[in-house]
Formats: sequence, structure tokens, C-alpha cells
Amino acid sequence: MRVLFAGSPAIAVPALEATAALSNGEGMVLAGLLTNPDSPRGRSGKPEPTDCAHAAAQWSVPILKPEKLDRIAREQVAALKPDLLVSFAYGKIFGPQFLALFPMGGINIHPSLLPAYRGPTPIPAAIINRETETGITIQRLAAEMDTGDILVQETVQLHGRETTASLSETMAKKAAALLPATLRGIAAGTVQARPQDHRAATYCSLTAKEDGLIDWSRSAAEIDARIRAFDPWPLSWTIHGEQVLFILKAMPQAQPVEGNGSANLPGKVLGKDKNKGILIQTGDGILAVSELQYRTKKALEWNAFLNGTRNFMDTRLG
Repeated sequence: MRVLFAGSPAIAVPALEATAALSNGEGMVLAGLLTNPDSPRGRSGKPEPTDCAHAAAQWSVPILKPEKLDRIAREQVAALKPDLLVSFAYGKIFGPQFLALFPMGGINIHPSLLPAYRGPTPIPAAIINRETETGITIQRLAAEMDTGDILVQETVQLHGRETTASLSETMAKKAAALLPATLRGIAAGTVQARPQDHRAATYCSLTAKEDGLIDWSRSAAEIDARIRAFDPWPLSWTIHGEQVLFILKAMPQAQPVEGNGSANLPGKVLGKDKNKGILIQTGDGILAVSELQYRTKKALEWNAFLNGTRNFMDTRLG
């Protein structure tokens, strides 16, 4: 069985590596990688290959980087004679003409418990909504995004301090662990699929840079969840004076701060706690901030930040 893997970011790399490992004596072949074109990265702005392309460079497999899945791209894929498409965070929609190139169809890895959180951002969505569990799903590719029959699904318990970065690492490992058995089952014709309950579907949408702006009228728990969900991008930020200030790490406080009164408006810097950090009033509760960063400066632990920032106490952020 010849497999074309479609993926771009780091979360897909372990699954790509697991697919390549099956080429060693299991009758499966990684026919090639389909990934996004090189794009500017870092301060230099120099175009760099995707994480999957970088990983695949160690193997002698074709790496396709089409801008569009047009006729030329379909001809390039057809030349690889793939049997099955495996997709994980590729970032483009597969049309019927493209899927027709794969005699055994295609499967997609999605980091949620489908039909929950169909769409492009299931990991931050689960964190923002403070779910107690999420998971990984391997499904058949269908005409509509994330609606295909489910082949494999595994639940991941959440402890409430995950960031998108840390949970993405967990999902990457889970996907890599589940994929080999799924591919063996497809090759042997033994894997069983079950339809999704479309009535229970929920959805998530693309994250925009502006979503990181902190609304201090939200509760401390909501703001904390959004800070974690937007790590590593777009990060959560507010305004101090005329400067953009990123809030990198924080923790909602269950107990009110001594002396805190109703006169304190959301965004007010109330003081500091030697164990918890800088205390900021929210619409409901106190947020203890432990790491901050001005846009043009480096990230600092809270007490180092205060040592280098004048007149921060008693100001109102936002």
C-alpha cells in the first residue's frame, strides 16, 4: 500500500515519521509528502520549508509543495501512484478530482473527539471552553470537512493548565501511536468505521491576531483560558500606556485580594503577591500574572518586569 502523507506543521511530524517507519518490511511505502510551499520564518523573513518538509528531507521521497491542488498538482500526485491519502493539518481542502487519485480513499487525523470541534482550531477551542477532556480522531475523508466516518478515537483528559503548545505535543504523540494500527487495518480490510452523529456537531473557526486582545471585563478564569489557548500564537495582549504588553503566564485566583473593593475596575493593577505575581482585577475575580513581555523587549518573570518598569502599580491596563 502506497501512502501519500499530506501535512505541514510540527504537530503532524510524529505521524509522518510513524508512516515512514512502516515502509520497513510491512508492505507499505511512503510514496511522498504533500506539504505547503516554503514561507518566511523568523526575524530574517527567509523562506523556510514546513516542519514536515524538513523532517521528510531525511528520506528519499518526493516532496510536493503546490500552491494549489490544481491540474498540475494532480498530475504530480498521480505520478507517485498512491493508494491512500493520509492527511494531518495540511491546510487545504481536497476536492473530488483530487480524492479520485487514491483507490483506497483518504483518512484524516483531527485533534478532537469528533463530531465536537469540527474546523481548523480544535485544540485552542477546547482550552478556551475549559473542557475536561478532548481527544484524537482518525476519520475517513469526506466531501464536507471533518464529517467522515470515524475509524479510531481516543480520549485525552485535560487538567486545566494546558496551552495550545503543550496540548499539540500531546496530540502529535497520540496520533503517531494510533496511526500505524489504523493503516494496517486499512491494508488488511479489517478496520471498522462508524458514522458521526451530525446532530451533535460543534464547530471552531480560524484564530485571528486580534483575538489575542484581552477583554478585562471577562472573568479571571476566562482570561486565563484564552492566555493558554493563544500560546504560542497569537499570544494574549493588552495595552499599557501606549505600548503593547503580552501576558504570557497567569493564574486565576480563587480567593479575593485583601482590600479589594468594588471600586476597582477591570484591568486595574492591584498590587503583587510574592508567590503568585502581579494581581490584576478582572470582571470576575483576580488574575495573578507571572510572566510578561513588551512587544519590543524580552519576556520577563513578574518581579524582574516590575524592577524595570516604573509606575506600573495602580495603573489600568487596556
